Amino acid sequence: MSHVFLAGASQGVGREILNGLLAQNHTVKAFVRSESVAAELQTMGVETAIGDALNPEQITQAMSGSPIDLVISTIGGKPQDGERSDYKGNQNLIDAAVKAGVKRFILITSIGSGESAAALPPQAFAALKDVLAEKEKAEQHLIASGLTYTIIRPGGLKSEPATGNGVLTEDPKIAGSIHRADVAQLVCRCVNSDRANDKTLSALDRAMTYSPAPFEEFTP
Repeated sequence: MSHVFLAGASQGVGREILNGLLAQNHTVKAFVRSESVAAELQTMGVETAIGDALNPEQITQAMSGSPIDLVISTIGGKPQDGERSDYKGNQNLIDAAVKAGVKRFILITSIGSGESAAALPPQAFAALKDVLAEKEKAEQHLIASGLTYTIIRPGGLKSEPATGNGVLTEDPKIAGSIHRADVAQLVCRCVNSDRANDKTLSALDRAMTYSPAPFEEFTP
């Protein structure tokens, strides 16, 4: 059982990861922006901290108190005050984790970031290139931080129930789609495995790849 600090637990992949961590009896502190979401999570027995990842002081305060074994971040998306949280918010979380003495950080980004850019169809990459550039900067900041890291890059996300066909690969040339619940299952496997340490992995559904080309699966 680990003490996990989870940023982005309010919805999507983050909420699915939260459910998976609770099922595995991990202790979770959720960092969220909304008081209503915090109240909802508290009814589930989750400790919460309210703040904005673009505010370093709020993150530092949120990480104070109980020791943290692992930080997981799924944050990203909409720009705020001219800055995307994809990079700046994650940069703040990474820096705060270093200061707090956290040893391990799992960052959820996207296929198309970094060397996986060539895996996306050109039109998809063109539409997403700005946010993917921010995600790549966050990845590089994490790698340079000295933290033990796992970077997980999901493919195109769907909201249907888990298929059980989610897989990880170190091959950056592979792309496809995956359900959010399957991403969460893969993340939770990495939480419990040292094999995923200092790895950058793509996450996709083996039945929903863009190409029939074979690839090697990574097992945490």
